[in-house]
Amino acid sequence: MAAQTVLLAEDDSSIRLVVSQALSAEGFAVRATASADALERWIREGQGDVVVTDVYLGEEQVFDRLSSLMLARPELAFIVMSAQNTILTAAAAADHGAFDYLPKPFDLDEMVATVRRALKTPGKPSALAPQVRQSADEAGLPLIGRSEAMQDVYRIISRVMNTDLTVMIEGEPGTGKDLAARAIHDLGRSAQGRFVQVDAASFTDGEALAGRLEGASTLYLDEVGDLSMDAQSRLSGLVRQLDGTRVIASTRASLPRLVEDGGFREDLYYRLSVVRLMMPPLRRRKEDIPELTRALLVRAGKQGLPSKTIEASAIDLLSAYDWPGNVRELENVILRLTALSPDSSISAGDVERELRNSSYADLPREGGLENEMEQLLKRHILADLMAGGNSAQEEEEASRVYQDVIERVERPLLSLALQVTSGNKVRAAALLGLNRNTLRAKINSLGIEDA
Repeated sequence: MAAQTVLLAEDDSSIRLVVSQALSAEGFAVRATASADALERWIREGQGDVVVTDVYLGEEQVFDRLSSLMLARPELAFIVMSAQNTILTAAAAADHGAFDYLPKPFDLDEMVATVRRALKTPGKPSALAPQVRQSADEAGLPLIGRSEAMQDVYRIISRVMNTDLTVMIEGEPGTGKDLAARAIHDLGRSAQGRFVQVDAASFTDGEALAGRLEGASTLYLDEVGDLSMDAQSRLSGLVRQLDGTRVIASTRASLPRLVEDGGFREDLYYRLSVVRLMMPPLRRRKEDIPELTRALLVRAGKQGLPSKTIEASAIDLLSAYDWPGNVRELENVILRLTALSPDSSISAGDVERELRNSSYADLPREGGLENEMEQLLKRHILADLMAGGNSAQEEEEASRVYQDVIERVERPLLSLALQVTSGNKVRAAALLGLNRNTLRAKINSLGIEDA
């Protein structure tokens, strides 16, 4: 039996070699080229069983030829690779009928598995009329980020955007669940109709909502985990009756846990969760923070705020922080810095002051004292640690950070113990598990006044 042939089009010679070797090692015959013209000639001659191609071959975008090539060889599956790695790239691949989209860098085993799936799958997604998205630019994208976590989001969106499947978007507050819902609507065939967003917590009347859905192709129910049981019953009835309107829902709560505890209807959960899309927290995709920051600065300028640049050290500090409020918290910080910073460029000092002034109420409570202390240290100490090591003098200063932190923690701790014991040092020492002479020495060295 003759080996099945993969037509590989990639203008990076090193990637072309590595992919060719990986496919050959798996028993495929490979014809590789860097030329869009050569790829098209092979396809029209009837060669190849599957195509693996980069989006850009030199200056040419392969999407410009994809529709006509699919008409010439409707049985041929196209797998598209790209280093652009944006939501628009994934959406364009789906729009043009590509079998799958692989963001670079990709795992070779995953690429080989995708080729095998393409060869085994009877038929392939039919090519839709290409939707031109020239009006969208990078700074205006609803979802921004090229991290591996966001590539998973893009791939799911690209696969469901031209279907009628119900989607449940899960994630922490501020991760962009509403933006993902808008992307599914705006990038797919449902964009021809209206997008209706409803705060699930305010949902009371199914009939009234049904009246708002005339001409709507998408109903987005935000935070369905907040629905009362009575509202869930009415919503379940509405969803069953909907015809021609796709439902997208979101939740910050764990619905399976709510179902298990009796706080959410099981039938409604399965009705809304045909496809589940998880939005990653910003702390799991920190490599996206530089791109997000620059895009948010552009957005701030479009909102009438002063045009600002940002120093590399400031971006480093933003990238090191965990952002418990996710992208929404980052956006708020950027907006405040843009509005309040007197200079044309935002510095690390500006970022440090802003993080220090952030509300303590925003700190996550999960994980107890240690987690809260870690967040406080990141707000108050991280900049000092990152600034260390640039010179011998700075290294000397950085070496005092540890003692400085210990003193800042010890001083309020000892003061609190003295308050509890009304200034009785013997009792305070016993409460803290310290020798009373050690306590007296610390009180003197830290300059703590007698309670």
